[in-house]
Amino acid sequence: MDLLSLKFALAAVVFLVGVGLAIAAARALARRGRERSAGELVAIDAGAAVTLRSERYRLSGRPDALRRLPDGRLVPIELKSRAAPRGGPTTSHFVQVAAYCLLVEETTGRAPPFGLLRYGDGTEFRIPWDAGVRARLLRLRAELDRPYDGRATPTRAKCARCGWRTVCDARAPGT
Repeated sequence: MDLLSLKFALAAVVFLVGVGLAIAAARALARRGRERSAGELVAIDAGAAVTLRSERYRLSGRPDALRRLPDGRLVPIELKSRAAPRGGPTTSHFVQVAAYCLLVEETTGRAPPFGLLRYGDGTEFRIPWDAGVRARLLRLRAELDRPYDGRATPTRAKCARCGWRTVCDARAPGT
């Protein structure tokens, strides 16, 4: 390889590294902009974690982050390391964020306008905290207080992988 080709190859590598760094910086700036729109960071589960509790609903939880909006209301944020599901948030993720919204409301006396659900691929969903979502969550919570009605169809394969098998009254025999 002659000197001119080497210089050209080196310049191409430097250019590509520069483009990569510029793309990374643009993504970081965009993420910071999205985060600022969700308010000032108040707590994060990796350090100043806050456990929210509701005696009335017998719930507690620790959102991954809490942000304070300019009007003082808190917004719970749940971070998921996986990519966003194609059809939108899973029911369990939706319910988790809704439960954090209820806990913020119970703890602070002020309802958040929404909760945020952020996936590892950068996809973000605003889960509204409105009367419909609240009613749906409270119906689910009330269902947890009712005795088990036998709806499950336990199998050895399902029960063997279940984290509740040691305390479940519906597990398959021998699991």
